[in-house]
Parts: sequence; C-alpha cells; structure tokens
Amino acid sequence: MNFDLAYLTQVLNSTLRMTTPLLFAALAAALSNKVKIVNISMEGVMMAGAFFGIVVNYFTNNIFLAILGAAFSGFIVSAIVAIFIIKFKANAVVVGLATNTMMNGLTIYLMYAIFNTRGVFTDPSLKRLPRVNLPIIKDIPFIGDVLRNLTIIDYFAVFMAVAIYIFLYKTVLGYRVRAIGINEEAARSLGTKTDVYKFWVVALSGILSGLAGALLSMGTVTLFIQNITSGKGYIALAANSIGQSHPLGVLVSTVFFGFSQSLGSVLQSTALKSQITQSIPYFATIIALIIFTIQKRSAQKKKIKKLSEGL
Repeated sequence: MNFDLAYLTQVLNSTLRMTTPLLFAALAAALSNKVKIVNISMEGVMMAGAFFGIVVNYFTNNIFLAILGAAFSGFIVSAIVAIFIIKFKANAVVVGLATNTMMNGLTIYLMYAIFNTRGVFTDPSLKRLPRVNLPIIKDIPFIGDVLRNLTIIDYFAVFMAVAIYIFLYKTVLGYRVRAIGINEEAARSLGTKTDVYKFWVVALSGILSGLAGALLSMGTVTLFIQNITSGKGYIALAANSIGQSHPLGVLVSTVFFGFSQSLGSVLQSTALKSQITQSIPYFATIIALIIFTIQKRSAQKKKIKKLSEGL
C-alpha cells in the first residue's frame, strides 16, 4: 500500500465514520455523569439499537422508521436502567453490566426466533442509511474526499455534541442538570425534582446510544451480527473519561479513538497480522487512559502543592 494523499484521505474518511458511534455513546455517558450516575450500559443499549433497527428495517423496508426503531429501543432499555438505579437504588455498575450481558443474549435469541438464523442476519431487502455529499464542499479537493459518502447521522452526531454543550452550559435547564451532579442535596433544597431529572437524562441518553447502534448495523454495512458492538460501548466510556464528561472534550477524544479504529481497519490490507491490527483500538485505549491518569494525578499534585505553599 502506498502511503500517499489518497491513503490519508481514506484513513480520515474512515476515522469520521468510526468516530460517530463512539461519539453518540460517549455523549450518553457524559449526560449520565452530569447527574452523578455511572452508566456503563452503552454496550447493551447500542446492541439493542442495532438489532431492533434491523428488525424494523426488515419488516417495513423504511430506513426512517428503522432509525426511529433503533432510537426508541435505546430509550426503552435506558429507561429500564434508570428505573433500577433511581427507583430501586440498585448498584449502577451491576445494572450496567447486567444490561450489557442481557442484551447480548437477548439479541442472539431473538435473531433465531424472528429470522431463524444464528450468528449473522442480512437480507437484500434491507435499506442502508443514505449517503450525503454536501453541495460545493464535495467539489473541494481533499476536503470533499474526506467528507464523501457520510450519512446524515454522522453530521447529526457533531451537531448533538455542540447542542448538548449549549444545553448544559448556556441554559437554565442545563444548569439544573449539572447542579444535581455537583450537589444533589443542594439542588433538591432549591425545589429541583432530582429523581425526575436523573430519570429523563439517563432515559433520553439512550436515544443517542440507540442511534450509535443504528450506524453499526445500517451504516457501513447492512446486517446484524452477534456481538456487533465488539466493546465499542466500553471504548466510549474511556473516551468520556478522557473528555471529562464535557461534550466538546468528548468530541475530541472520540476522534482519537475513531482514528485508532480506522487505522486498524486500513492496516488489515497490509502485511501486518490481523491479530495486531485488530488490537490497535484496544491498545490505544489503554495507552490513552494511562496518559490521562498520569496527567490528572500530576495536576492534582501541583494543585495541592500550591495550596500548601499558600498556607
């Protein structure tokens, strides 16, 4: 393979497509963190969105309804997660892991029950997410190639990152949401119905994860395969941690992870062994978390040192 401009264009275009599912899931995690809920169920919610999006797609042959089906299934699963965590005071980590495990098994069972197949389901009648080539921009050298054949949901993901930032930091309702995470008791004393806010934030964040699942099963390919998420929900959690639950920080961190996934995919056509190329995203996740942890601890030590000097 020649490492030229065409190769770079291919990598960057693939990076954008790989980034979008991670961005949706990481934004869902960020929203949950803002109300002080450690939500690790993105893996299972993405799987629900991917599967039920395909189901609706198959029976209706309508891609718009398929997207709605994926988003709605994500909302329902996340609403159930929210009920267990908020209403029944269950441990958030246990509920998240149980959701991920359950959705993996449930989708395998339903795939056999509905489509009478195991492992993978595809059909010629399935509709793929339509590609969008922006007018004028598509004719610009290099940039037009980088942005070529993205879906409307890819562009929507970037819009949502900016919109969530504006909501959280520029609106009264967003301030109330953040206040719950900062000091729930103080927020409750001011009349904020904290449990109601927490439920809706977690439940609505499921729509984002559902859309991420729709991209996995109807974006680059149009099929549902067992364990289609392949750990992307957990990578999104890492991206959220590095982005510190800030929508714009999450956007930047998911681009990094999207790049690592894209690089692994592109390098599969080289002489490198597949085991090496497939491990690149996970290796990048570990390295990024180590660097982030070191930097965070260093910043904390400097802060403590300044406070001690001030005393």
